[in-house]
Amino acid sequence: MNPTKRLARIAGGLYLLVGIFGGFAEGFVEPKMYVAGNAAATAGNVVANAGLLRMGVLSDLLDGTFFVFTALALYMLLKDVRKSAARAMLVFVVIAAVITCMSAVFEFEGLRVATGGVSAATLGIGGSNALVLLLLDAQHYGLLAAQIFFGLWLAPLGYLAYKSGWFPKALGIVLIVASVSYLVDVLAAFLIPDLDKQIHAFTAIVPAIAEPWMVVYLLVVGVRAAKPAKRILAAQLAS
Repeated sequence: MNPTKRLARIAGGLYLLVGIFGGFAEGFVEPKMYVAGNAAATAGNVVANAGLLRMGVLSDLLDGTFFVFTALALYMLLKDVRKSAARAMLVFVVIAAVITCMSAVFEFEGLRVATGGVSAATLGIGGSNALVLLLLDAQHYGLLAAQIFFGLWLAPLGYLAYKSGWFPKALGIVLIVASVSYLVDVLAAFLIPDLDKQIHAFTAIVPAIAEPWMVVYLLVVGVRAAKPAKRILAAQLAS
């Protein structure tokens, strides 16, 4: 295996870990805890599933960590195609990872309040439950804010994949469309929540195709068996 293919497969393995840990934390744990607008139900869920929530917090932290390593591996792989785009991709990922990890801290503090690790007795039961909901609200909307950068990083990644010639051009295009889908979903969630509930299933379709496709391609193929130097030179001349 040549170094380029090896690096691509390392990036694919790291990207797969991002999907596993992020999917567990945000797709499984959070829905079991957070009930929008219902403080008593949210606090009750947190107390009843304290161990699961701790696992979710750890998964969010690992998600952010592996996301940065994924971006570093892809930066090393694609920086010779267009360094400015590779740098932008890396910056977007770092911002997303920081927001994700900080949001996990809010969730963990919600657990501490709910289980008595931080005393909120002076607020009464209702006040304590409201504080738990507030903290999980912060976590929920923090992850929505991070989604801006989850979307933005796919645009330079798609561009680099398209220009490099190492990946199917259709994959590069779908990654860029997925970037737009993420951004539309975030804008709707903050500006028109009722509309977002109706369109979320549709805006999730392209990212659900693009990112697994990229992961599988990196893991199975790595990069196309070609002469990388010529492909990179062609990409640079085209840009």
